[in-house]
Amino acid sequence: MTRLTLAAGALALAAAPAALAAPPDRSAVVETYADIAAAKYADSLASAERLQAAVDALISAPSAQALEAAKDAWVAARVPYQQSEVYRFGNAIVDDWEGKVNAWPLDEGLIDYVAPAHGFAEGENDLAQLNVVATPAFTLSGQEVDAAEITAALLQDVLHEADGVEANVATGYHAIEFLLWGQDLNGHGPGAGTRPWTDYAQGPDCTGGNCDRRAEYLRAATDLLVSDLAWMTAQWAEDGAARAAVTEDPSSGLLAMLTGMGSLSYGEQAGERMRLGLMLNDPEEEHDCFSDNTHNSHYYDGLGVRNVYLGRYVGIDGRVVSGPSLSDLVAAADPALDAELQGDLAATMAALGDIKTAAEAGFAYDMMLERGNAEGEALIMGGVTALIEQTRGIERAAEVLGLQALEVEGSDSLDDPEAVFQ
Repeated sequence: MTRLTLAAGALALAAAPAALAAPPDRSAVVETYADIAAAKYADSLASAERLQAAVDALISAPSAQALEAAKDAWVAARVPYQQSEVYRFGNAIVDDWEGKVNAWPLDEGLIDYVAPAHGFAEGENDLAQLNVVATPAFTLSGQEVDAAEITAALLQDVLHEADGVEANVATGYHAIEFLLWGQDLNGHGPGAGTRPWTDYAQGPDCTGGNCDRRAEYLRAATDLLVSDLAWMTAQWAEDGAARAAVTEDPSSGLLAMLTGMGSLSYGEQAGERMRLGLMLNDPEEEHDCFSDNTHNSHYYDGLGVRNVYLGRYVGIDGRVVSGPSLSDLVAAADPALDAELQGDLAATMAALGDIKTAAEAGFAYDMMLERGNAEGEALIMGGVTALIEQTRGIERAAEVLGLQALEVEGSDSLDDPEAVFQ
């Protein structure tokens, strides 16, 4: 609200600057969104190429140090990619592609050796213990498959989501994660996966068997991740299909932005990735379950939502990509709502930051999920509650901007909790 103040015998107008600012052109706001997407996918590609180099070094000269370097490169690669997940919902070209690079959870026994009967229910998935690393030929849907050579084509065209089972994840970050860390068999106890570097050693030092084929799988999966990210980066270039689709109509573009923010905040992150795991008290429900990196994935997902609203992204090399934003549009229409939503986004980042800080101090996310762990439940529910609250602000922002068609993805864990246990 504008108010009048007395200054030196004259009336001076004192008003919040945002209330007087002219709204930016809507097409400029959508262009900022596309520019940030281009930067995030380019950073994801660059960090995946660094992972590729680390994987090549591990395979060429296996050692404990080379395995740790590859793990470090994987964790670093997650930072820009998780910030890009806000582009999934509302952008069909991204959502249709995303399962190739970030699908989870996975039946890791499809890929490599696992602990006997660990995590599998009889009859649920016939391929859950295939172990293609140790199996050069097998039958799939009545057809004989020659897997003597493990290639990107085998992973992508034959194994990934084989038999229509979503848990048959053969490609992407989490397949690579499993091949670097191995299973985390600690349950709710401390510690991540402990795959030995000798799983990639050649000759008599090889552990786990089939070290040459395991290396083939790791290299093929990593090369495929790089090529998939290169493809998506091209889609957001100046002449890219994803950029063209979102910028063609500014109102549709704004709706895509808000759909991505709301759906990732509510149904995906607050629901499927956080509340569901807490309801089930299942360490297998954590997003980066082999590496215990889930706290970072949650944090950078949240940061990606805030990036879109503020129209600002800080790249892996420190460069800043910014421009006219949703915040500018909302502030011009309703300054109080903009301030409130900015506050909600900050509260979410604080809550996700608390999870990240606790995990980095040794209280890993799978430990937080243990039934009866009041501290862990409070940390996770702090994030869930903040994400839900910011979603309500996102929905109100859509109304203020006249975008009545906003539909936010839901989750049974939030909308129908009893259905989770049916």
